[in-house]
Amino acid sequence: MRDFLRGFRTLHFVGPCVTVFGSARIHSDDPNYELTRKMGAAIARLGFTVMTGGGPGIMEAANRGAKDVGGRSVGCTIELPSEQPANAYLDRCVRLHYFFVRKALLVKYSYAFVVMPGGAGTLDELFEALTLIQTAKIKNFPIVIMGTDYWKGLIDFMNKMAQRGMIAEADLSLIYATDSVDEAIAHV
Repeated sequence: MRDFLRGFRTLHFVGPCVTVFGSARIHSDDPNYELTRKMGAAIARLGFTVMTGGGPGIMEAANRGAKDVGGRSVGCTIELPSEQPANAYLDRCVRLHYFFVRKALLVKYSYAFVVMPGGAGTLDELFEALTLIQTAKIKNFPIVIMGTDYWKGLIDFMNKMAQRGMIAEADLSLIYATDSVDEAIAHV
């Protein structure tokens, strides 16, 4: 309960957000870092606050992009055994103990999600959002996945699920896949 209260107090009045998900393990010399930095800047230029998990890698790149253009930038960090410090590009940051609280806060304040290359945590966040939209627990909002080559296996798997009747064909339209910042921004 304390996590929720701390989160609501910290993130109150941050304005409409677009949340960017992705790997904490990507370094600044990775092409996805620069792509994410451009995405963060483009989101901020639209007037949205850029929200991330507040850590390094993709999260840092998105927050940094927002700050590059004078935008707002917030993060929801998580307490982990292998300490991940908050990145240096945050206007506000809330430190949380539970992943489920973090995901709830990221959904609560977001008008869209942008999913960059990532691992299990990124998939968890993506499928949490898809499930909430699919079951009408939250409003349908844009989910953009960046990196069509990286996500090809996932897209193929989702198509297979639809072909076998495990998900509705309409569920495939809940995500928009692209490699272009301009296309992603047009979809947001």
